[in-house]
Amino acid sequence: MIRYLVSGTPIVLLAAGTACAQQPAPAPVMTQNAAQRSDTAATTPSLPATQKLFADYIAANKMPGIVGVIGRGDAPPAVIANGKLGDEPGAAMTDANSLWRVYSMTKPITAMAAMILIEEGKIRLDQPVSDFIPAFKYMKVQVSPDSLVSLPATHAITIRQLLTHTAGLGYTIITKGPLLKAYEDAGITPFTADAKSEAQMRLKRPATLEAFANKVATLPLIAEPGTRWSYSIGLDVMGRVIEVASKMPFDRFLETRIFKPLKMNSTYFTVPQSETRRLATGYAILGANRVPLDPAATSVFLQRPSFPYGGAGLVTSAADYDRFLHMLQNGGTLDGKRILKPATVQLAMSNLLPLGVVYPGAVSATGGTTNPQGFGAGGSVTLYDTPGGPGKGTYGWGGAAGTIAWVDPANKVRATVMVNYLPSDRYPLRADATRAIYADLAPVLTKR
Repeated sequence: MIRYLVSGTPIVLLAAGTACAQQPAPAPVMTQNAAQRSDTAATTPSLPATQKLFADYIAANKMPGIVGVIGRGDAPPAVIANGKLGDEPGAAMTDANSLWRVYSMTKPITAMAAMILIEEGKIRLDQPVSDFIPAFKYMKVQVSPDSLVSLPATHAITIRQLLTHTAGLGYTIITKGPLLKAYEDAGITPFTADAKSEAQMRLKRPATLEAFANKVATLPLIAEPGTRWSYSIGLDVMGRVIEVASKMPFDRFLETRIFKPLKMNSTYFTVPQSETRRLATGYAILGANRVPLDPAATSVFLQRPSFPYGGAGLVTSAADYDRFLHMLQNGGTLDGKRILKPATVQLAMSNLLPLGVVYPGAVSATGGTTNPQGFGAGGSVTLYDTPGGPGKGTYGWGGAAGTIAWVDPANKVRATVMVNYLPSDRYPLRADATRAIYADLAPVLTKR
């Protein structure tokens, strides 16, 4: 299960892993939980196809609960919430402020933190990572996936490559053979799944982000930097770059520069005990059975992580993640608070892949897009308009436990869908939700 989860991370924060705030984000206008309320949203076209999809998923017992936040322009977003946070007796109904493990949906947030520093001139997109982490100066590349025999890399790893998964770094179950074992033996496991496995991983995992990054640099690469897209721990290493460049702990940087300005008050590396009732239970689907992998009441996310995982560490709400996407939709500004300049957002959500490298689509279990596209800072980017679907330039990513999110600047549309089950590709939720949302919004979208 652990190896599966790592491939499934497709993604807060005060120093010491405490919550960045205790109060939920401003609540969007909601289409109420279908299990107990009536629809009250009036600022977005009614979403009958999406409501039916979510209701059908719950009626078929595919999951205990689901939440979607769909926004268009600057109108208050609509929320469709159905079901409960878990199968356990007394579990709360889902709503916009319910808390979910978003795993690799952490990656776009880490990437935009890096873009802040690029905008400020503290990092350059094509600057060697070794300028910030000297241990990366002399990397080696595997000669064959069947052996740890390696040769010196001919090119330096750059910031661009960390952001786009083209640095040649591995990622547990994406990586195979001897290098996988080397990663596991070195504790290169920057994610959390459940309390039992976490206790074992902590025995080997480096205790700080600095130690983690330095340990990664001792292991061979799977490919020459800048030559191949391969899902990776690049955004976790980027967390250390952000610390060095900003002279601030990574989690504090996120809190100061992204979460507080955007009022993302329900986003955590460590969920406070006081917020446990809002947390969904994490499930593993084994055959026809749904098994609680990480019960909310005793969740491993109530514990401090070894260090803040920039690739898969966050728990957040649909309302909070919508505010992050809304900021990107608006070119870097939300409610008068500027996080990034429009040109920086445009760069981040453009195809940043090195010349000659293509994104072939991610393994379905990652939660990422599975069809070939471009790849920007921490997320995939559509290169062409899709008739009746996402416009050119749509940016987003998903998470190991089924969560998905994207922003479509051409249509001024954004969507966040939250569930928590592994494997994420057990059901075709990404395809189903995308199809339903665009069908509902078709009357008001840009004609293409």
